[in-house]
Amino acid sequence: MDTRTALIGIIVTDMSQAAGLNSILSSYGEYIIGRMGIPHHKHGKDEIAIISVAIEAPQDKISALSGKLGMLKGISAKVMYATGSSV
Repeated sequence: MDTRTALIGIIVTDMSQAAGLNSILSSYGEYIIGRMGIPHHKHGKDEIAIISVAIEAPQDKISALSGKLGMLKGISAKVMYATGSSV
């Protein structure tokens, strides 16, 4: 099956969802190239987290992962695909 290389951008505004987020990412661990998380302490407001996940997987796996993440309360996920990245 063809794979694609993509970057999933994730914004977390509800930190109580962290365990669910990590569980979902772990279940796709075989496809994840790497991830970077940045906590953002807003001045006088709630904390948010900005996470980027580099992934190489079949298109349907990437879409499923992004969809599952987006279904969590307080989490937004968007995918960017590398041009011409089918293998």
